[in-house]
Amino acid sequence: MTWETLDAFNLVGKRVLTRVDINVPIKNGVVTDATRITRIVPTIKHIISERGSVILLAHFGRPKGKIVPELSLEQLVPELSEQ
Repeated sequence: MTWETLDAFNLVGKRVLTRVDINVPIKNGVVTDATRITRIVPTIKHIISERGSVILLAHFGRPKGKIVPELSLEQLVPELSEQ
């Protein structure tokens, strides 16, 4: 099986749903290891540079089907914005 890469697609004006793993450790509301976030940045920048729109699909922790405010991805926005 061969895998297509983003380079194989014309992304202009396209919305690109991108599944990412950003389960990062957080202590007192601060990301203590941003490695997983740092690793997705080149992909996000590539999509944007090709004039595509990025939609990130992710989960945080294991909420077991319930809404758990402490597991909201919103707390990762500052770290994502810095990248």
